[in-house]
Amino acid sequence: MSTKTNQPEEKGFFEKVKETIEELWDGTKEKAEDIKDAAEDKIDELKSKPAPKKTAHTAPKAKSEATDAKKKTVAKAHNVAEKTKDNAADTKAKAKNEATGAKKAVASKTDKAKTAVKKKVKAA
Repeated sequence: MSTKTNQPEEKGFFEKVKETIEELWDGTKEKAEDIKDAAEDKIDELKSKPAPKKTAHTAPKAKSEATDAKKKTVAKAHNVAEKTKDNAADTKAKAKNEATGAKKAVASKTDKAKTAVKKKVKAA
């Protein structure tokens, strides 16, 4: 007689947590890369814009505006990257805490079951 079932095995708690973390990490990495690409495109666009006729007064102003725009886009990309790293770290820590709690619960149930079996064996 076969003890195998025809149904596929269900994923365990830890596999589900691992998949969730991987999905979050991939999503945040993609978002950070998209923002970085957008910042690079904006910088290239600003560099390739034809400059107005330079006079003594407009050249420093245009240069400072381009520098400010570049700094802002780089700062935004950096902030988003930091936020995604923080979110990934928080998610990883939460998953680790949940996994630890689950391990303790399983260990507790296992100990109770062992105790019950020992009592039955002694009674018999």
